[in-house]
Amino acid sequence: MGVIGWKLDRSEREQLLRRFPPRYPQAVADHVTLQPGEGPLPPEVSAAIVGRADDGDGVEAMVVSIDGATDRPDGSTFHITWSLGPGRRAKESNRVLRDRRWTPLPPVPVTVRPATI
Repeated sequence: MGVIGWKLDRSEREQLLRRFPPRYPQAVADHVTLQPGEGPLPPEVSAAIVGRADDGDGVEAMVVSIDGATDRPDGSTFHITWSLGPGRRAKESNRVLRDRRWTPLPPVPVTVRPATI
């Protein structure tokens, strides 16, 4: 099963990874999920990295505002899984953001494109 959301613009990815060096060995920095499953693509949006979450044990995520909001329609938080340690999975970012507070950052605009991932 895939997800619907927005892909991070590849031309910005490397610059963002330099600005926010991944804490764990596997850099992900790929997309923002709107919802799991299939369906129509979401609209074009304005996006910015506005925070960071890290469980200290292998999951790091950047909180993203989509058109000014960080809350997804399902009650979770818009984010980009940034990096993962061995044996960790991207979907664990949802739990980290649910169970832990995230640290606000000055907004950094990012280009995202509607996509099925």
